[in-house]
Amino acid sequence: MSSPNAESTAFRSALEVIRAVEPRVADAIGTELADQRESLKLIASENYASPATLLAMGNWFSDKYAEGTVGRRFYAGCQNVDTVEALAAEHARELFGAPHAYVQPHSGIDANLVAFWAILADRVEAPALKKAQARQVNDLTEADWFALRRELGNQRMLGMSLDAGGHLTHGFRPNISGKMFDQRSYGTDPATGLIDYDKVAEAAREFKPLILVAGYSAYPRKVNFRIMREIADSVGATFMVDMAHFAGLVAGKVFTGDFDPVPHAHIVTTTTHKSLRGPRGGMVLCQPELADQVDRGCPMVLGGPLPHVMAAKAVALAEARRPDFADYAQRIVANAQALAEGLLRRGATLVTGGTDNHLAIIDVTSYGLTGRQAEQALLDSGIVTNRNSVPQDPNGAWYTSGIRIGTPALTTRGLGTAEMDQTAELIHTVLSQTGPGANADGTPSKAKYVLDPAVADKVSRQAAELLTGFPLYPMVDLT
Repeated sequence: MSSPNAESTAFRSALEVIRAVEPRVADAIGTELADQRESLKLIASENYASPATLLAMGNWFSDKYAEGTVGRRFYAGCQNVDTVEALAAEHARELFGAPHAYVQPHSGIDANLVAFWAILADRVEAPALKKAQARQVNDLTEADWFALRRELGNQRMLGMSLDAGGHLTHGFRPNISGKMFDQRSYGTDPATGLIDYDKVAEAAREFKPLILVAGYSAYPRKVNFRIMREIADSVGATFMVDMAHFAGLVAGKVFTGDFDPVPHAHIVTTTTHKSLRGPRGGMVLCQPELADQVDRGCPMVLGGPLPHVMAAKAVALAEARRPDFADYAQRIVANAQALAEGLLRRGATLVTGGTDNHLAIIDVTSYGLTGRQAEQALLDSGIVTNRNSVPQDPNGAWYTSGIRIGTPALTTRGLGTAEMDQTAELIHTVLSQTGPGANADGTPSKAKYVLDPAVADKVSRQAAELLTGFPLYPMVDLT
């Protein structure tokens, strides 16, 4: 294990090298660390990667092209890339208990695209090739190729709606997923905000999708993946789960049994940052029957893999296999529940009335605000969040009516349930003392807000003081 002095020297030396070429970039990097050290980071999709993970991304693997997969590259000289990719995949399989892992996707959206096209290749392309007695698509006649292309673009997907907590890649029309598929969404119960599995089953029977997608970016409860798989099986759909947000809770064995997607889904996608606390990137886990199609992610969807990021994924996944990661995952949920309970005691309105996972959604209309107004007021007060839709949101996806908060990052810093209650007090103070603003012509604004600068300054100082006992990257001194 490296010493704190070694880590500090490594980062300081790296900035010196960068500064010699473009000092403004070096300054921005140093300032970003300072900003993150002083702010209460409550963005549910962000975290803090370890120094070892960060350092693994800045190396000579960045200089390599490595199209293909382990042992089957289109470029020579990839033996060391094979090593790190194989290690990352091995750690992923062992960590999640998955038969197959593909660690090349550059992001969560890339991982979802790989999954979609792997399913299409398995369910649509492969039968067409067999019928035409062709080995690959290049062997098809023009007529057969035209028919296959039409069939690939005429498939159905059922996923969670964006305002209910789903992700834009689950069929949101402005996203490529909404353009690829004939798509419908399932929502949540208007009274409870919870998934109504009977309604999902009804929608599946009516729509008969090729793919049923579960998973979320802003749903504060567990999902029963056993039931979702039963629904998929009942209509002959491939069951896909996007666990990008809660992968760390699966890895840390907080979500087990019916709530662990890996044993139930045909294919699972995730990011490697967020609650998993690795580098920014994506990953696909799947059952053996989809492995060959998934491994064709490059060139099917992806360009050249990023070997330096795969190296960092291997490091982060190795860290997640340590016993202390399970404790970390448990504390994420305990902190989220303490934060939610603290807000509820102070009169806040939360979607579904609380949380089972790492995030909560504050309906800020109870404060007379839009999500955009609340987001900026909190940011000016040293609290970093993001605005988010609530179910049937009257303000739409841009202004929104909600604020999403999450605890993975602050839990990494060591904050506990007592600090979460203090954080709830700071959030409530800002929101309760913020009012809607007006445009220059006097009409109400959904973006502008009114907050006494003295309140924002006081909360900022209180937030910074709260964090003094939990230093971020204490081993890194850039002075």
